Amino acid sequence: MRLSTRLAWWLLGERKASRTWPMLAALSGGGGARFMDRRFESFAKEGYRKNVVAYRCTSMLAQSAASVPWGVFRDSTELDDGPLANLVRRPNPWQGWAEFFESFVAFYLIAGDSFIEAVGPDAGPPRELYTLRPDRMKIELNQATGAPAAYLFELGGRRRRWDMDPVTGAGPILHWHTFNPRDPWNGQSPVDPAAFAIDQHNAAGAWNQALLQNGASPSGALVYAPKDGPAELTEAQLARLKEQIEKEFSGPRNAGRPFLLEGGMDWRAMGLSPKDMDWIKAKDVSAREIGLAYGVPAQLLGIPDAQTFANYREARLSLWEDTVIPLIDRARDRLNVWLAQWWPELRLRYDLDGVPALTLRRERKAGGLERLVGSGILTVNEARDELGFEAVAGGDARADST
Repeated sequence: MRLSTRLAWWLLGERKASRTWPMLAALSGGGGARFMDRRFESFAKEGYRKNVVAYRCTSMLAQSAASVPWGVFRDSTELDDGPLANLVRRPNPWQGWAEFFESFVAFYLIAGDSFIEAVGPDAGPPRELYTLRPDRMKIELNQATGAPAAYLFELGGRRRRWDMDPVTGAGPILHWHTFNPRDPWNGQSPVDPAAFAIDQHNAAGAWNQALLQNGASPSGALVYAPKDGPAELTEAQLARLKEQIEKEFSGPRNAGRPFLLEGGMDWRAMGLSPKDMDWIKAKDVSAREIGLAYGVPAQLLGIPDAQTFANYREARLSLWEDTVIPLIDRARDRLNVWLAQWWPELRLRYDLDGVPALTLRRERKAGGLERLVGSGILTVNEARDELGFEAVAGGDARADST
């Protein structure tokens, strides 16, 4: 009997199902399939492809998380070989673990949902793993339990369906999502709370681009004040003047080109008001808010006068301790819960020892342990064990605290 089947019988016999999830399933359309958040397309476009700050935040977090080495463990023993160890080294023929894991985390940060498909023989452990686009996924809830009964992928009129165990959650699809107070199965994208800041930042960029296209200078006015003759231009004269300005004086190639004014014409430049100049400050504020939504210190985004931390090393350490490590922890736990249906005795773990950004933390820890050893609270070997080093001869004696 398969592990998932045995667990299902135990759960059905020993544990009552949630009474609220079926109500949520009924509220969202019963057992019918529904798409994940359809705003993924706009999130990906406005919050990743078009906004440099959101792109930098997503890339920084996903690439940082993907830079950490992973291993497969049975209790405290790391396995160098085996099906799961091979998957961690090469999830599929086209990707190594770092590239695969980066896409897994990036989808999570853009959409709030991320999916992995396990590919292998029926009822057997997977031999390959693939990430799937969140906006192409549908979730079908079980009316009795309110949990996913199936996932569906639709693209170009074609559909693929994967059945899930609505009691144990076992199945070929891993669904990792952020917390969403309004939906237990559809994550909330970090782009959502940052949407206003992203729109403002994009608008400020568009304003700056328009300014550059108009000669990188404030606009002005052509004043027609003839000493004699008609006080107004004819329609033909006005059309010719507009055409001449558009052709000979607009755009970056014509920047700085002098005006050739005819009789009665005068150019009056309009300076930028304090309100107009405030767009630069507003753009920086928007960038800070975008970084805040992602948990990225403003100092790492190149924002002027954003020296919140004493130095760049402090800012990087804060990024890892407050954002990257918790992010990897959530991914690790979700992966281990899902993979346990095939390898219940194995666990994935990651190693932070080689992360350059955490050097400052290791130095502080070593300094603190050195003081504890000097005061006689710890032995040398106890301190070495805390740092992950082997014991040394004579290292079990405590220093004289007097």
